Amino acid sequence: MEKVLEVKGLSKQYTKVLAADNIQFDIGKGEIFALIGPNGAGKTTTIRMISTLLIPTAGDAIVGEHSVVKEPDKVRECITYLPDEAGAYKNMTGIKYLRFMAGLFYSDIDSVNKCVERAKEICGLGERLNEKIGSYSRGMIRKLLLARAVMTKPKLAILDEPTSGLDVLNAIEIRKTIKKLAKEEGMSFLLSSHNMLEIEFVSDRVGIIAKGHLMVTGAIDELKQRYNAANLEEVFERVVLENEVH
Repeated sequence: MEKVLEVKGLSKQYTKVLAADNIQFDIGKGEIFALIGPNGAGKTTTIRMISTLLIPTAGDAIVGEHSVVKEPDKVRECITYLPDEAGAYKNMTGIKYLRFMAGLFYSDIDSVNKCVERAKEICGLGERLNEKIGSYSRGMIRKLLLARAVMTKPKLAILDEPTSGLDVLNAIEIRKTIKKLAKEEGMSFLLSSHNMLEIEFVSDRVGIIAKGHLMVTGAIDELKQRYNAANLEEVFERVVLENEVH
């Protein structure tokens, strides 16, 4: 399988805290990989290093053959990053927001139009796109932001808590959209979420991180068998508790 992301010994040392230590994993083309762990485990630090928002203390990550350390600008052309706290301009209509964002990536009108049409199809908001974003529900805003994030067809989409705060139906829609983009378009995803049900439904593989260390990676069924667990939540609990003991 073609590798879209290779994380090679990524580490981040703050003054007195080693937030991430020798993190290593990879993501293949069209694969959905979830990075999960307790609060303060190092997930966000790792994601921000891969997203070029933080400079690693050691190690590297290669995205589409480009180094986050040596070629961060090239990496940014290959990825999209949707943080949990992302927002949109409330005084803009949905369609104007999509056009504005597409215009940051493309200078010719044809490319902008194609990008916007793709986003319209992905978000499924229809005529509501002509209304101001300030009138949208949280679910609608998240759909709009996801569409904005993937409308440029990035090699790797990095999504932090993609369905945080959404009701069940909106969350299911977003999960289905992610799976469809991976399966039909070969888009790769790096997800972070505290929702184990969501991760189990949407992900091909997971990595469990605790205290800055990536403890285990693997396919969900394989991990459930390895830890004699009924579900991913039990796997997560046993891996994290093992780390506490050691």
